[in-house]
Amino acid sequence: MATHAAGHDRIYRYFRRRTENAATAEDLCAEVFRIAWEKTGDNDGLSVMTLFGIAKNVLRNHDRSALRFASLLGALQLERDQESHRDESPIREALRQLGPDDREVLLLTYWDGFSSSEVSDLLNTSATAVRMRLHRARKALSRLLNTEPQPEGAER
Repeated sequence: MATHAAGHDRIYRYFRRRTENAATAEDLCAEVFRIAWEKTGDNDGLSVMTLFGIAKNVLRNHDRSALRFASLLGALQLERDQESHRDESPIREALRQLGPDDREVLLLTYWDGFSSSEVSDLLNTSATAVRMRLHRARKALSRLLNTEPQPEGAER
């Protein structure tokens, strides 16, 4: 309870300066103390600096989530615009032609924005294997789109 009393206002102000509204700041602040309580069971043993470390991670997660949400909204708008025009995107068609493994690694990397390490955790494989799969998938997609660069001297 003492840690909460000592840190709540400072943590709240930290979030308030970095978020769009007071409700979001309060929600994020509550999340910090929930995490602290779950990890320790007793917030009294935590320093304010530990709380700020948790707050930094909570804010980073919030920002990533907001960015993904904005990207999803943009993609949905693009999807709706494409559907209204009823013309098929060459990329969408090429993705549809790819094998499921190639399509999955491309979408996790470029659509969902995961790093090779994160994709390797999701697919239960090594990051090196993910990078190799990604390289092969990009080459396959490039061939399907007929944009693969020609080797030097092939234009003659």
